[in-house]
Amino acid sequence: MVADLSQLVKAYDVRGIVPDQWDESLAELFGAAFVQVTEADAIVIGHDMRPSSPGLAAAFARGATARGADVTLIGLCSTDQLYYASGALDLPGAMFTASHNPARYNGIKLCRAGAAPVGQDTGLTEIRTLVEQWSEHGAPGSPAGTPGTVTERDTLTDYAAHLLGLVGLSGIRPLKVVVDAGNGMGGHTVPTVFAGLPVDLVPMYFELDGTFPNHEANPLDPKNIVDLQARVLAENADLGLAFDGDADRCFVVDERGEGVSPSAVTALVAARELARNGGEGTVIHNLITSWSVPEVVRENGGTPVRTRVGHSFIKAEMARHGAIFGGEHSAHYYFRDFWNADTGMLAALHVLAALGGQDGPLSGLLDRYDRYAGSGEINSTVADQAGKLAAIRAEYGSREGVGFDELDGLTVTGADWWFNLRPSNTEPLLRLNVEARDEKTMTAVRDEVLALVRA
Repeated sequence: MVADLSQLVKAYDVRGIVPDQWDESLAELFGAAFVQVTEADAIVIGHDMRPSSPGLAAAFARGATARGADVTLIGLCSTDQLYYASGALDLPGAMFTASHNPARYNGIKLCRAGAAPVGQDTGLTEIRTLVEQWSEHGAPGSPAGTPGTVTERDTLTDYAAHLLGLVGLSGIRPLKVVVDAGNGMGGHTVPTVFAGLPVDLVPMYFELDGTFPNHEANPLDPKNIVDLQARVLAENADLGLAFDGDADRCFVVDERGEGVSPSAVTALVAARELARNGGEGTVIHNLITSWSVPEVVRENGGTPVRTRVGHSFIKAEMARHGAIFGGEHSAHYYFRDFWNADTGMLAALHVLAALGGQDGPLSGLLDRYDRYAGSGEINSTVADQAGKLAAIRAEYGSREGVGFDELDGLTVTGADWWFNLRPSNTEPLLRLNVEARDEKTMTAVRDEVLALVRA
């Protein structure tokens, strides 16, 4: 029977329920197909702490070696640690994780050598086609007839050293930092990365547990940082950091226990990266980041470039423009010096360096980077997304001084506000983001647009 991968292969990765939607037999086919499409003679594989991850990774390795590729297994790692290995070893890579999804899910994030992304337009469609074909007929063996080898390698120490070499932390003042790893891979990476720093580390949920017994490992959902916020206040800490399940995203909480906008972190890191590069360079930001981001980039001598939401678009623009840094409002941060890949850990180190390099609190430091009132992302279930977007464009089209663009969904801009409505790629949802120069205006625009969307 031919496997149905329509619900499994997404725009940027493979993700689904184990074993209902996929299992080790399919993982083995994905390994063989990945080697054929990338024409790789060697690859690197890592995995997170989910119960199904070691078996799926081993099956993928069997498929890859059967096609003649040598495999380097780096074992338990964060997604950005896998990107490090792909970049440092110059090998295509596969990371077994479902990020912040519930325990029954698992997936694969794929990249070419140098951590270049593999998505629907860059090889994932061809991989899916081969897996579907081979699920019916079986995968062919190695063209040369000789299977590849498997070796194991520990990259955690080298990964930590690479990141620490990109941020000056030696002279910072002592900081008390609460870190909520959410039982995800931050519990594996943070102790090594933070070792030797003048940091009093207060760990939360560092035990690797892919059943996520304490809360979902998704710090963008406010309910999942409540424990961290309370602990920051109880410990009188300087800041808190929350990582998602595969620890490639990092969310920041200030000394008051308040969540910091990822746009403010993007602006802060952009200013620091521009300073590292002599006050010039291009910075990529997606279209739902704050107005603050391009303003700060220009103020610090850089050139902002606005792009669609999604890591494949950010990475493509990073490469096209030779950008030094890129940020998304989802707390993904991309660095030229990290093979244009995203690493929340490096962004977190920049925050520590900036905070530890001056005497004030984090909230005061970030005031200059967080200038506007934002709604956050609000989802609405809408059956006819295109029809609703057309109706809202028509509604605002009659108003004076209003501009539009359709880079990604519909962005409507007024003198003191903007909003973006984007359809979900996978669900019948419209996603709304609103920003304005003050809270009152933002609330009025948000409520008006939501009333139109949900009418």
